[in-house]
Amino acid sequence: MLLPQEIIRAKRDNQVLDTQAINSFVRGLVDGTFSDSQVGAMAMSIFKNGLSVDEKVAFTTAMMRSGDVLDWQGFDGPIVDKHSTGGVGDKVSFMLAAIVAACGGYVPMISGRGLGHTGGTSDKLESIAGFNVKPSISDFKRIVKDVGVAIISQTDNLAPADKRLYAIRDVTATVESIPLITASILSKKLAAGLDVLVMDVKVGNGAMMTELNDAKALAESIVSVANGAGVKTEAIITDMNQVLGTSAGNAVEMYETVKYLTGKQREPRLHQVVQSLASAMLINSKLAANKTDAHAKIDHALTSGKAAEIFAQMISALGGANDFMENPWGSMQKANNIIEIKASENGYLSGMDTRGIGMSVVGLGGGRTAPTQSVDHSVGFDRILPLGVKVNRGDVIARVHAKDEQSAKLASEQYQQAMNYTEQVPALTPVIY
Repeated sequence: MLLPQEIIRAKRDNQVLDTQAINSFVRGLVDGTFSDSQVGAMAMSIFKNGLSVDEKVAFTTAMMRSGDVLDWQGFDGPIVDKHSTGGVGDKVSFMLAAIVAACGGYVPMISGRGLGHTGGTSDKLESIAGFNVKPSISDFKRIVKDVGVAIISQTDNLAPADKRLYAIRDVTATVESIPLITASILSKKLAAGLDVLVMDVKVGNGAMMTELNDAKALAESIVSVANGAGVKTEAIITDMNQVLGTSAGNAVEMYETVKYLTGKQREPRLHQVVQSLASAMLINSKLAANKTDAHAKIDHALTSGKAAEIFAQMISALGGANDFMENPWGSMQKANNIIEIKASENGYLSGMDTRGIGMSVVGLGGGRTAPTQSVDHSVGFDRILPLGVKVNRGDVIARVHAKDEQSAKLASEQYQQAMNYTEQVPALTPVIY
């Protein structure tokens, strides 16, 4: 039996851990033989010193095996999923899962809570009254089979070691570690029994990876470990130098999802990311022959209304309203105070502190500063103008949704401080790198 402090010491001193030491740490995450402070120290040691490829594979595999591993025998199509490294306004999973299911894939998506300044897919779904992000595994499998998709929160039995580590990383400033991110993402995804995984690795001032080199390193780490573990995996690097879409928050992002799927509003950058990831999912799972074929199938899933119909079925199958797509605000809370944020000068919107806007959402109550906190689903920003737009002083550049006047005013000031203006048309970063 290896003592926790000896394992921590070895990693602190930048030694390579053998499988026994890694298994002891992962067991300790589940059975409590590693205390919270020891888990935090271990996370910081890994954050500082990294893990070799072999350590990463052993760590990811041990985390995956710390609980149930699902199997999908008897399903007549590919089991395919996508994961994003997180950003601000990233509601891509909802559109994507519905589109791929409409094209014949099965999408068992196990999603996370908000982490740091990034929103969580599970938190967004819980904006909807009655929606159950924690069904039993048998219900989860049944809904995936019947509807084609179910998006749920990480269950207690699926990679439980990661669940504890994830919460401690969030409050110990060890989120942005490539080995920890790789093991966290893949332990859950491999435990879900996937055939194909597509990774959306975000880069920019609103992403965990702010530099392109770091994003590439993370993408390569995930792809090599996942393919090594037998899941066909592709990563796409996408932009997070501004809010994705026109909203950031929980209920406001669900509302934007409804508008996207029903064709009322498809913000171009958001649509480009959805299309790019959906295309990779369809091609890798052999549901489309090539990009042209994939784009035709994606367009048909959206224009025929099939993707919207599948999303509606998933919402009601997991306890939400039957008429969510027709009347989204019938089952979501609206904020008490909605105020317009106006341009402070004339010019082009040229830059956005995206992380700052994400932290404003947290400050409004839409995210967590401690793992056990509850979330105010009604708060956030919407009607967000993209970078590159020309505005005059006093034009509305966004709206804030807040629980009271005071927090609305503060968030409005923070949003103003997050924006830059120029006289010339700004050079914008690409959507897909």
